[in-house]
Amino acid sequence: QVHLVESGGGLMQAGDSLRLSCAASGRSFDSLGMGWFRQAPGKEREFVASITTDGANYRVLDSVKGRFTISRDNDKSTSYLQMNSLRPEHTAVYYCVAKEKVSKAWQWWGQGTPMPVSS
Repeated sequence: QVHLVESGGGLMQAGDSLRLSCAASGRSFDSLGMGWFRQAPGKEREFVASITTDGANYRVLDSVKGRFTISRDNDKSTSYLQMNSLRPEHTAVYYCVAKEKVSKAWQWWGQGTPMPVSS
């Protein structure tokens, strides 16, 4: 079992930058692919970004490319989502996710951290 705890969310203003953190425990962190999803009010949950176990490869949702960056620190068992130039449309609950390297599905989810962005 992997336990994920997000931190760093909160009320933001348009144009702000924010870094979300996700601390993982329960499994060797360098064996886990990590990612982020979000769910905006009234919308379905959607993929935001993911990063491989060694951090060498990553994917980012097209609509936030150049604005959002995913990274990880295997020594700290933590992954990050850096978000710059926030807009109200980025308002959502952001979820940290993890999976074993060989898994196609995201196996573990954090509790989510809300990030409202005001204009």
